[in-house]
Amino acid sequence: MASLSVPTTCAACGKEGGDELKACTACKLVKYCNRDCQISHRSKHKKECKKRVAELHDEALFEEPPPPEECPICFLTLPILYKSSLFKSCCGKIICCGCIYAMKKNEGVELCPFCRSPSVIREKEDVERVKKLMDSGNAEAFFAYGNFYSSGSRGLPRDWAKASEMWLKAGELGCAVAYNNLGFLYEDGRGVDIDKKKAKHYYELAAISGDIKARFNLGCIEGKAANHSRAMKHMLIAARAGGTEALDRVKLGFQLGLVTKDEYASTLRAFHERQKEMKSAARDKAAESEDYFAKETRITSASPH
Repeated sequence: MASLSVPTTCAACGKEGGDELKACTACKLVKYCNRDCQISHRSKHKKECKKRVAELHDEALFEEPPPPEECPICFLTLPILYKSSLFKSCCGKIICCGCIYAMKKNEGVELCPFCRSPSVIREKEDVERVKKLMDSGNAEAFFAYGNFYSSGSRGLPRDWAKASEMWLKAGELGCAVAYNNLGFLYEDGRGVDIDKKKAKHYYELAAISGDIKARFNLGCIEGKAANHSRAMKHMLIAARAGGTEALDRVKLGFQLGLVTKDEYASTLRAFHERQKEMKSAARDKAAESEDYFAKETRITSASPH
């Protein structure tokens, strides 16, 4: 969409001006001398402003997501499944299960592949490590602490209010999956009153930041509301990012005529390319030893979809 030029006259009184005029903070389409002029013009501008704000929102929402995170050891794209990568409370890094497995297999000891710290034995020590990372503003540490509260683990009580507080902070610091968890809480009524509007809001924040599950959830929400075009937009983005469930929906959309042949073909190619980026022999071996990783995985709340 072409950029819109902002006028240099006050939309309310017509006074010409330069930098002293202030643009509407929501839509940026018009400028005003002061707050009084903005208030007097509000009834005339409201409809246009609301339309432009919706356009800006959709532009941000349906942009391709940012590049996926990589494992700091093997530099391969991190697996989509949370159980296939671990948050290490020693260094605050997220490391793929393949590198964790290779470290143990090659060295014969349970050291962090990134910082070489020994694995914690006591739950209290793990909690203290996470708290230390939280003090330094580590988003994943806040996410992990929220998980402790949501599951009632590491010696902490199950407390959904505390979990949501931690996840909100994690999301604000850049952890996309934390926003997805908040969306789940409000959609499912887990510890809070069901609020579909808030659920969608947090799913959107997560999707914009690159969370594939949140993108899939949004596609399901739009599909249930019979907004099939918007639903398929979400599913196409999620499938291109490697989402298997989303690819199944794209295939169905193609069969129903909601997705073009070219869209389906290009999405299928992108899906396989992303899957290839996440694959390694070490990760395949680690998957066979799944029980070893169960206690440390980046567990996220189950999705309602």
